[in-house]
Parts: sequence; C-alpha cells; structure tokens
Amino acid sequence: MAKFELRLPKMGESVAEATITSWLKEIGETIEMDEPIVEIATDKVDSEVPSEVDGVLIERFFNVDDVVQVGQVIAVIETEGDEEPKTESESSPVEVEEKAVEQIKETISIAKETVTPVISSGNRFYSPLVKNIAKQEGISQEELDAISGTGKDGRVTKNDILSYVENRGVKAQSTPVKEDVTPAPQVKVETAPKVITTPPVIPSGEDEIVEMTRMGKLVAHHMKESIQTSAHVQSFIEADVTKIWNWRKKMKSEFMKREGENLTFTPIFMEAIAKALRDYPMMNISVQGDTIIKKKNINLGMAAALPDGNLIVPVIKNADQLNLVGMTKQVNDLANRARLNQLKPDDIQGGTYTVTNVGSFGSIMGTPIINQPQVGILALGAIRKVPAVIETSEGDFIGIRYKMFLSHSYDHRVVNGALGGMFVKAVKDYLEAWDVDREI
Repeated sequence: MAKFELRLPKMGESVAEATITSWLKEIGETIEMDEPIVEIATDKVDSEVPSEVDGVLIERFFNVDDVVQVGQVIAVIETEGDEEPKTESESSPVEVEEKAVEQIKETISIAKETVTPVISSGNRFYSPLVKNIAKQEGISQEELDAISGTGKDGRVTKNDILSYVENRGVKAQSTPVKEDVTPAPQVKVETAPKVITTPPVIPSGEDEIVEMTRMGKLVAHHMKESIQTSAHVQSFIEADVTKIWNWRKKMKSEFMKREGENLTFTPIFMEAIAKALRDYPMMNISVQGDTIIKKKNINLGMAAALPDGNLIVPVIKNADQLNLVGMTKQVNDLANRARLNQLKPDDIQGGTYTVTNVGSFGSIMGTPIINQPQVGILALGAIRKVPAVIETSEGDFIGIRYKMFLSHSYDHRVVNGALGGMFVKAVKDYLEAWDVDREI
C-alpha cells in the first residue's frame, strides 16, 4: 500500500490561502480519482478540491473553518500498489528548478513581510491577508494586537480587521483631546475629516433579521472599496439593434441544431465590445498608484447571477480572438456553471473589462460600479420595441425599431469624457452595422 499527500492547489495569482468550509469525505471512505473531497472558500470564489488518485481517505489535517495556505498538505489518501504516487519530491529536473524559483519568490515575499511593522506576536498568528490590510490602512502593531479576533483561537479574521477599520474613526472621535491653551487665533488648525456614521437600525418585534452571506459581505466590501477608489462618471448612448434582432430570430433554430447551443444576444454584444476595446486600448487598462498598466489581452468579465441572488464575474479570456460560435460556447458554459456553483478560481481571474446585462432584469439602463482594478464597465439595457424616426434617401418616416441603452461607467482619474464617450459610441456603431446576411 502507498500513501498520497493531497495538497491545497494553486488557485490564481492573487490567492494565497483558503478556508475549509466542509469535508465531503470521512476518514475510511473510498475515493475515486477526480471525486471532490473538501469544499474551500477564498476571497473570490467557493470551490472543491478533487482527489488526484483512487484510494481510501486515512487522514485529515484541518478542520472546518481552518485557514490553509496554498501547497499545504490537507489530507492523506492510501492507494493500492507498492509504488508511491508521484509527489513534489519526485519531480523531474525541470519541475525541481521551477519549484526552486517558486521557493525563492516565496522567500522574497516572506522577507518583505518581515520588514513591515506588523508581525505575528506572541502566540497570536496573523494571516498575510490581515497583515496586508493592516499595512494599507496604517494600523500599528499595538492596534492590531488589541483587536478582538473571532477566528479559531482568537485569530483576527479579514472581517474583524475590516470592521475595526470602519469603526476606527468613530472611536477616535470619542477620545477626549486636550485643548492647546496657547492662543493662536491667526493659525488655521487642520483637523481630521469628519467620519459620518450610520445610525443604528432598531428592529421591531415583527421584523426579520437575516445574516448576510459570506459572499454578500465580500461583494458589499468590494463595491464600497470601488466607490472610494475610482472617480465614477457615466456616458449613455442608444443603439438600434433591429438588424441583430431579426438576424438572431432567423438563425437561432439552425444554430441550436448545428451547435447544440442556445444563441442569445450576449455573445453578439460581447463580440462588439471586444472589437471596441481593440480600437481603444486605453479602456483596457488598470491603475497602480501613479502608473497605468496597459493590458495585452482582452479578457471580458461577464456579471452572472448566483442562486442566492449574489453576483459573480466569470471571465472570457482573449475574447477578441473568438468567433461568434466560440464566444457563444464560452458565454453559455460560464453562465451555466455560475448557476450551478461550479466555477473554478481561475474562471474569475484576470478580467480587464466587465459587462453586466441589467436588461435581463427589465431595466432599460443602469449606472454600474467599476470592478476594480479595471477602469470601465458597460451595462446593457433591455431591448425595447419603440417608434423611431428612420432616415432614408427618400425622406424621413416613423417606424418600429428595436433599441437599447448602453450605460458606460468609467474611472475619470485616467479616462476622460472623450475617450469614455468614443468607446461606447464604437460599440453602438458595431452593433448597428451588423451584417444581416452573415453566416455562422
């Protein structure tokens, strides 16, 4: 018999740890290859860790709610046969070299952490995420040590430190400050900005109190952080999509028979947006401090609704390189797996621009919040059948047309009104220039 060590896999460049939410297999149970063993949660998505071998689960190293670092052994599986399954210690020379590079990077990262003023003191452990938030918010070691933790063994969790940051200003205001007795009537005293606090909501006996889900809390924090980071501004434009409406109506049955996929409007819109991003690459950027990072790839985020009502943004990688069939398959696959809670961490990584379809809920337009660290997001309104003035060489007349509003939110720190307006105008032009004789 041999033993296989199951490790927490890498789940994207920015994900260093995960929380065990539930074990799907008990010790002594038989496991098949690719069968899920444990459910985990990161700051970005919930996922499952599958087994890499057939065997029997004989040991588990973590409990529910424990935080696990990427690469740590989480369980041991006993397999049949005398040969040990290939582990990291039996890697090829190339893999060993890659592992050495990773270890050097990790050593450098740890070294950077140690030079910061915040460290794990005494018997109290602080995760890299908590340390990073403390560093960004200017929280001292003394302040961090004084925070009451709700995690295992009193550990300070992400929610604990974020709650402390939100209430930090309130506590500072309540501390009495001695006035300077020296008269200085001509000196302007700089004071800290006033913190506006939300008055407490007192429920009555008939009200129902519902705890926010973990995902709901993360989304709320992400949205608030985006508003505080970017200078949001919007541009709106109306597009005539009559040609697209009629073309899709004619082609959707044939498309279903040939491809086995439902042809929706979303991949058509995504294709136009990808083309517009290629025309205006300064919309496909991120801001880091005082520098701008121009993204080489066009990775379109597609806001999708989860079963619990929250939203998640799976990403279509290299969207400008897909034809309409490929785009449709990508859109349908990501949307279906989002509804079934089957998205993987990599499915929501690397987005460079986001699209949200508010029209699917009946809204004709919206003012979406930018998905950081991107600088733009486009909301697609509902397609409406409306009377419109139609210009022809023989004169103008009133006709029935299918129209929709495009609402473009962008970061005014780096995107001015001209660029923001020209980009959404380019999307409109691509939609209205649709070829009604186009073959799939």
